[in-house]
Amino acid sequence: MRVLIVDDEPLARSALRRLLAAHPGVEIVGEADSTEAARGQLASTRPDLVFLDIELGEGRDGFDLLDSLERRPIVVFVTAYAEHAVDAFAVEAVDFLLKPVEPARLERALARAAREIALQAVPPGPGTIELRTPRRTLLVAPAEIVAICADGDFVRVFVAGQPPLMILRTLAHFEEVLPSRSFVRLGRSVMINRDRLRRVESPTRSTSRLVLEGMTDSLGIGRAATARLREVLAEKG
Repeated sequence: MRVLIVDDEPLARSALRRLLAAHPGVEIVGEADSTEAARGQLASTRPDLVFLDIELGEGRDGFDLLDSLERRPIVVFVTAYAEHAVDAFAVEAVDFLLKPVEPARLERALARAAREIALQAVPPGPGTIELRTPRRTLLVAPAEIVAICADGDFVRVFVAGQPPLMILRTLAHFEEVLPSRSFVRLGRSVMINRDRLRRVESPTRSTSRLVLEGMTDSLGIGRAATARLREVLAEKG
């Protein structure tokens, strides 16, 4: 496992190096003390895993680093501040370690990272779609995808029986890779699997709520998407 350490404190980097030395399967390929240095190291070393401090002492932090990357690496946050835990898991970090790092917790974090690395190494088979986030990767049949909603620079993918996935992709990408017979785009921000549509509730003429098999909550859509849905249902009929 190729590892990059990002921390602005030399003593903290040294302490983590000593702990990682007890794991023969880990190779430290680089260190960085700032977000700028980390971006350079990520590009040159291409690590499997990044141990990332949050407060980097330069007016920027680990979240700024992740936000600046086109492709996020697998990350374990290492910090002295427990209050950052919620934000860390919101960006799908593999684990969150508090300083001083305990050897047993480090071992568990490495095990979690190893599982994620193994998942990402599995190529998708015929007829499957790869849904990859920094924290986990799902290989699913298109029929298992219920709906996809745009969310800023990301899309939220709803898979039957799974928590929704936030993925750095566009709806246009999924239009290209998903079968057009089943998947229809309802305007700029919503795509649904029409085979999973079970009921349409219309509280007003301009809005609807869609009941889709595989989603716990109904999906609300606006005026333009409702108009497009009516066209789709008319065509199907």
